Amino acid sequence: MASKVPEVTVFFWIIKVLATTVGETAADLLNFNLGLGLAGTTIAMFVVLAVAMVLQYRAPKYIPWRYWLVVILVSIAGTLITDNLTDALGVPLEATTTVFAVALAVVFFWWYRSERTLSIHSITTRRRETFYWAAILVTFALGTAAGDLLAERLSLGYLLSAALFATVIAFIGLFYGLRVLGGVFAFWAAYVLTRPLGASLGDWVAQPADSGGLNLGTVGPSVACLLAVVVLVGYLSFSRRDQITTEDFSAPA
Repeated sequence: MASKVPEVTVFFWIIKVLATTVGETAADLLNFNLGLGLAGTTIAMFVVLAVAMVLQYRAPKYIPWRYWLVVILVSIAGTLITDNLTDALGVPLEATTTVFAVALAVVFFWWYRSERTLSIHSITTRRRETFYWAAILVTFALGTAAGDLLAERLSLGYLLSAALFATVIAFIGLFYGLRVLGGVFAFWAAYVLTRPLGASLGDWVAQPADSGGLNLGTVGPSVACLLAVVVLVGYLSFSRRDQITTEDFSAPA
């Protein structure tokens, strides 16, 4: 089948961070502001995610709005998984971060053992697409746990945590440009780290001042980031600047 994922461009990373921020603020919006509660929010989001995944799997090729809808919903789901473990079950953030890191390693190991590649340019079969989304879900859960661990448990604060993650991502980009890091490793490392980057930015904007935030709440940031995603996805749908052609399938991620 045709490739089911977008090319990695600057638009990809911008939308990824925005979607991550939406995932963080929207989870809190549904949980607290709308009064659904953690359990109700989790059930509702996973039902919606299941519907979106069916649409994504049935797509004959990469369709921007379907793909990014799943990413936003997976972002919310990843946040809720970590919140359920830490808030509802009392699992320490150190433990959840470790468990999700191991889970991601297992997904990558299983994926590579089955397909002999982790490149996003090879997502042209159902099995590879399943591995891809499994990895995406775990990266969001891992990023949420790691971001909360640094910002809250280690008391770095949201803005400092965001600056730290942004710096590490910048170094990954630099080392990739210098050919110190391979494309596949650089992509997945940056993908994991953009989750806590976006989450830290979302918390910094939404949380009250006494917690180190700007106290703008969850409604405004959620709507603003979602509108930005809609505009960018609409642009890519018409411009097709993030389409992977058949000639790209053997290229590094």
